[in-house]
Amino acid sequence: MPLEVIGAGFGRTGTNSLKLALEQLGYAPCHHMFELRDHPEQLPFWQAAVRGESMNWDEVFAGYKASVDWPSAHFWRELAGHFSGAKVILSVRSPESWFKSVHATIYPAMLSYTEREPGPNRDRGEMAFKLVVEQTFGGRLDDRAHAMDVFERHIAEVRRTIAPERLLTYDISQGWEPLCNFLGAEVPATPMPCVNTTEQFNSPN
Repeated sequence: MPLEVIGAGFGRTGTNSLKLALEQLGYAPCHHMFELRDHPEQLPFWQAAVRGESMNWDEVFAGYKASVDWPSAHFWRELAGHFSGAKVILSVRSPESWFKSVHATIYPAMLSYTEREPGPNRDRGEMAFKLVVEQTFGGRLDDRAHAMDVFERHIAEVRRTIAPERLLTYDISQGWEPLCNFLGAEVPATPMPCVNTTEQFNSPN
């Protein structure tokens, strides 16, 4: 089955909460970076993608109805072209809060991949470092002005490229209504998921 929803937003824009929300609305399973932790057999796909190899996106996303977060968000343009019937959700937040969140969570984790024992965890960390730090931010994710500029230019490029009727620019703090209206889904009675906060990310449990 083809992807029905493509998440184009960078990591740390509420992507894990969005994953759970989409799955609750019936778009399950939804691909997220966590899938590479839970399904290490997927890693070779993304290592190949980072190397710039030609991808069989139908094979990569076999069984998935949606995707959010890195690594897939890096390839939003290719995915939007390949899965031409899919809707695109651009998750956003303020550049300042995004940068602060990245540096409190995933950036230190990506930098530390070389300290891990050889194996899937280290390989996944290396892939993420190459994709995010090197390819997305030119090795300058620690440069606040540069990183925020890349973040804002990415948002502008997605909005310029994807047809308005196909795109939802979405802040997770807006709750269910914009998301459900965009997808033609009924608004759940339960609260919008709110997970993987900075505190939760850094919790030893």
